[in-house]
Amino acid sequence: MTPDQIYQDLKDLAEKLGFTVSEQSFKRTGTKARSGFCTVKNEDLFIMDTHIALKKKIEILAEYIGGLELENVHMMPAIRELLDQYKAT
Repeated sequence: MTPDQIYQDLKDLAEKLGFTVSEQSFKRTGTKARSGFCTVKNEDLFIMDTHIALKKKIEILAEYIGGLELENVHMMPAIRELLDQYKAT
């Protein structure tokens, strides 16, 4: 799988889990902001900085999703293997 495919699969998985990945530019905020999960107007979002390298975006999103309960969630084996690396211990 290409990094683009992995990232898209992680975003699709996020939708299955009930939240949306939204890419935003943090440069205009004027503050030090980090990518992460939040709730805005009762909508669960994962805000991702558009200026982060794709490899880092995958790592950040996989780390968050890997910490969630995924036992009964259907996903591609390659994605499950990736997320297993980030499971909360």
